[in-house]
Amino acid sequence: MNILDCTLRDGGYYNSWDFSQEVIEEYLEAMAAAGVNIVELGLRSIKNSGFKGASAFTTDDFINSLPIPDSLTVGVMVNASELVGDTPQLEVLEALFPVSADESPVDLVRIASHVYEFEGALQAVSWLTDKGYRVGFNLMQIADRTEEEVIKLAQLAKEYPLDALYFADSMGSMIPDDVSKIIGWLRTHWDGALGIHTHDNLNLALSNTLRAISEGVTWVDATVTGMGRGPGNARTEELAIEVAELRGKPTNLVPLMTIIRKYFKPMQIQYGWGSNPYYFLAGKYGIHPSYIQSMMADSRYDEEDLLAVIDYLRNEGGKKFSTATLNNAREFYSTEPQGSWSPSEAFEERDVLLLGTGPGVKRHQAALERYIKTHQPIVIAMNTQTHIDAELINYRIACHPVRLLADVEEHVTLSQPLITPYSMLPESVKSHLADKEVKDYGITVVNDTFAFGDSYCTSPSSLVMAYAFATVTSGKATQLLLAGFDGYEGKDPRNEEMNSIVLQYRSTEGSLPLVAITPSRYDVEKVSVYGMV
Repeated sequence: MNILDCTLRDGGYYNSWDFSQEVIEEYLEAMAAAGVNIVELGLRSIKNSGFKGASAFTTDDFINSLPIPDSLTVGVMVNASELVGDTPQLEVLEALFPVSADESPVDLVRIASHVYEFEGALQAVSWLTDKGYRVGFNLMQIADRTEEEVIKLAQLAKEYPLDALYFADSMGSMIPDDVSKIIGWLRTHWDGALGIHTHDNLNLALSNTLRAISEGVTWVDATVTGMGRGPGNARTEELAIEVAELRGKPTNLVPLMTIIRKYFKPMQIQYGWGSNPYYFLAGKYGIHPSYIQSMMADSRYDEEDLLAVIDYLRNEGGKKFSTATLNNAREFYSTEPQGSWSPSEAFEERDVLLLGTGPGVKRHQAALERYIKTHQPIVIAMNTQTHIDAELINYRIACHPVRLLADVEEHVTLSQPLITPYSMLPESVKSHLADKEVKDYGITVVNDTFAFGDSYCTSPSSLVMAYAFATVTSGKATQLLLAGFDGYEGKDPRNEEMNSIVLQYRSTEGSLPLVAITPSRYDVEKVSVYGMV
C-alpha cells in the first residue's frame, strides 16, 4: 500500500506553490514519521507566467536542496496539456527531464490527463521509462464517462509500462459504489497497480478512498488537512491512521499534527479550502470546483450569486472551468427581454428617491422621513429594506432570482407593489409571487450598456442597483435621489464594481442626475438630506 502525499503540488493552487523552506523541511519529516511512502513535491512545467514558487517547477536543483528522508520516494507531476500542446512532445520532455533517473532525485513522474488527452500523452510513458523513471497516470473527470469509454482507456493503458494507473474524482461527485464500479471497468483490461485521488465535495473523500482500498487499489493520494483546490482532498492525517491499522504497524503522528497546528491550519483559515454547502452542490451536480473557489475568493459574489451560478451551471454544464462561463452565469438575464409595464406610468416628471441597503438609511431615518413627507418624492426601496416607515414607500424593486426566492415570503407580506422582470423569472419564483401586485418590467444584460425601453431595459449587470437606475430613467423621472448607497469599507472590490455601474450610467445619453443625500463612496453629486428639510 502506497500513500502518496501531494500537498505541495495540489495545495500550491492556493499560495502559488510558494512554500517556505522551513515548512517544506518540517513537512518532509512529518511525512516520513506518518508512514507516507511518496511525496509529490510539485509540478514540472515549461510554462512561466506570473510569479510561482519553487513547487510550480520542482527542479532537480530545488529538490537537491532539501533534506529528503531515506524512506520517502520523490515524485513530480506533469500536466498532459503540455505534452499534447503546440510544442513537440519530445522537446517538452527533454526540457522537463534533461537527465536520466539515476542522475535525478526524482523517482516518480505522474501525468495528469483529461480523457481527450490520454492517448496522445501516453506516448510519453515509454520515453520516461527508458530514462529510468517510474510513471503514473492520473485520469481526470472520469466519473461521467460511460462503461465503454472507461474500458477503452484501460485497453490503451495496458499497452504502456505504467507503474500505476490512477483515476481522479475531479468533480467530487462520486460515492463509494461509483468508485467500485469504475474499478471494475478498469479491471476488465488493466491488471497493474491502480490508484485513486479523491475530492471532498460530498465529505466522502476518505470513505471513497477506503472503499477503493477494499477493492484492491494500492496507491492512494492525500494532502495535509486536505489542502487542495476547492473542497480539497482526503486528509493525510486521517488516511495515515487508517492505513497504519491496515498495515498493522504503529505510526508517529506527532510531527504531522505539529505542522498542522503551526502552518496548515492557519493557511486553511486564510485560504478557506474544505467542503461546504457550495462545494457539496458542485459535487452533486458535477460542476468544476474552481467555479466555487473563484466565487468564494471574490467578495462581489454573495450567497445569492453563488447559488444562482450553481443553478445555472447545473443546467448549462460546468465540468470545465472557464472565466467567461462564470461571468455569463452571474448575469441571469441574457434571454430575449419581456415586460408588460411602463415605468412612465408612475415616475414621469417626478423626483424619485431610491433607498439602498447601506447603513445610511437607518442612521438618517428621521431626516429621510421628514424629507419624504415634505417633498413627496416617489420612494422605491431595493429588495426588502424596511428602515423607513412602510407608509412612505411607494414601490419595491428586485431582480435577482435567488434573492427574490429567499425573500419571497417577506415580499408577499409587504404592502407595496413589486417592480421586477416577472415574466422572465423562473417558474419557482413566479408561482410564489402569484398573489403579489407586480409591475413587470423586463431586463436584458449586456456588458457596458444601459438602454431605457418602454417595457424593458438593457443593463450592464443584473445587480438591482443597475436595474433600478434603468427603470427610473425609463420612467422619465426628473432626478434620482439616492439614500443608503454608502459603499463598502476599505478596498473592498465591490466598491469598484458598483462605481463602474454608476459611471457607465452617468455616461449614457438620457441618464438622470444622480444625487446622494446620505453619505456615499460613489462618484455621484452629494448633498445633505439635513439641508433639504
